[in-house]
Amino acid sequence: MNEFGGNWTEAKMEIVVGYAKAYLTIMSKQTWAKTLYFDGFAGSGLIGSSEHTEAIKGTALRILDIDQPKPFDIYYFVEKDEKNKLSLQSKIESDYFGKNAHVIKADCNSKLIDMARYLNNNKNYRALAFIDPYGMTVNWESIEALKGLGIDLWILVPTGLGVNRLLKNDQNIPEPWLKKLEQFLGLSREEILKYFYSTTTINTLFGDQTSVNKEKSIIQKIGNLYTQRLKTIFEFVSESFVMRNSTNSIMYHFMMATNNKNALKIANDVIKPKYRL
Repeated sequence: MNEFGGNWTEAKMEIVVGYAKAYLTIMSKQTWAKTLYFDGFAGSGLIGSSEHTEAIKGTALRILDIDQPKPFDIYYFVEKDEKNKLSLQSKIESDYFGKNAHVIKADCNSKLIDMARYLNNNKNYRALAFIDPYGMTVNWESIEALKGLGIDLWILVPTGLGVNRLLKNDQNIPEPWLKKLEQFLGLSREEILKYFYSTTTINTLFGDQTSVNKEKSIIQKIGNLYTQRLKTIFEFVSESFVMRNSTNSIMYHFMMATNNKNALKIANDVIKPKYRL
């Protein structure tokens, strides 16, 4: 069972399900098109915590619950943890018999690339993907594989809990961290350091003193950068639903990338009511 992360966890699920319903309403009128739902970190199907006396349904099961105006033609759930994979598979087999749902134990990165290949070979398919990763586990090359395809991608970006923690204040970032930043952002370390740090030189009695400073509003700057990076792959990127913890610190940016202008408007409309959280 997965853990409940607070009000923003519920809001995130509501955003995805709300968008999926609007998406299926539109796609039900496109009689030529088949629909694919892809979840790269599907979990066990249930979420529980001390705040709930009973476990609640996770995003995967909520998406499977949608029957009107139509269900998806294919559901593809990826889960790397064997226990979670078996739990989700069992729930689908018992409660969602007849739906074309597949639960695969695999790494999300490889399956994103497989999905891109599938969409390239099956032009009548349109996909809605939800990527809710564990940390910075989604590599940029996996996102890059989706370029030019008929896919709407919702992705949770660990701006505060992930990227910011690797950007040390003094710029002395360990080599493994730099490699992770390069893989996650799809940028060279030189580009990363230039974007997130500034150099200041001060004239003193003892000569010039140079200091390196981490940029201000760094987490928002990370969110802006990821939006810019997505725009090199997709035509449009939604506003972000910014998730904060109890101390009001930013943890994640949640956004949708698409090649469809109408989809962009729907995504922003779904996100907007959540800004108050």
